[in-house]
Amino acid sequence: MEHSDDTRARVASPRPPTTATTVAYDHEWAGEMRTALRCAAALLALLLCIDGAAGSLTWWRGLLWSALALLLLLVLYPAKVSAGDGWLASRRLLRTRRVQTDLLVAVRPLDGVNQRLVLRDLLGNRVEIDPEVLVRNPALWHRLDDGARHSLAGGTLRCGTTALDRLARRLDRETALAVFRASGLE
Repeated sequence: MEHSDDTRARVASPRPPTTATTVAYDHEWAGEMRTALRCAAALLALLLCIDGAAGSLTWWRGLLWSALALLLLLVLYPAKVSAGDGWLASRRLLRTRRVQTDLLVAVRPLDGVNQRLVLRDLLGNRVEIDPEVLVRNPALWHRLDDGARHSLAGGTLRCGTTALDRLARRLDRETALAVFRASGLE
């Protein structure tokens, strides 16, 4: 029988529980993964064909070409980005990095060959994502934007509001162009 004087400690969560927790994913990740696999397979096939046509294909050279194709696959392997209420995660081959979006401290763009967006939270977590993932997946952007607004309201977000505003304007522009294209007003 259970007693009514239960003495277990009750822990209150900072957010009220929701009835349906929805998680947003990068919908184009599978296509990017297939592209990476195709590139690696094409490189392997090309190297094996050239080596075979030259008559110098041996088992150890085939192994070397396979290792080279595998290395290309590892370089091209895309990060799988997902987001939920108050968090955003980026999963690579061996590691998943997760940041609390409602505790963001900094959002910084990294310019270079590949543009990256670096998110840091109050707990010391760090995530790098490609801004194109947010452009292609509005649900991910809305999760990040909601968390950033909570961070800004809570006073933890000290650096990066201009980067988020720039990204928001870009998303609005892309959405408007997509609507114009769909309606034939381009």
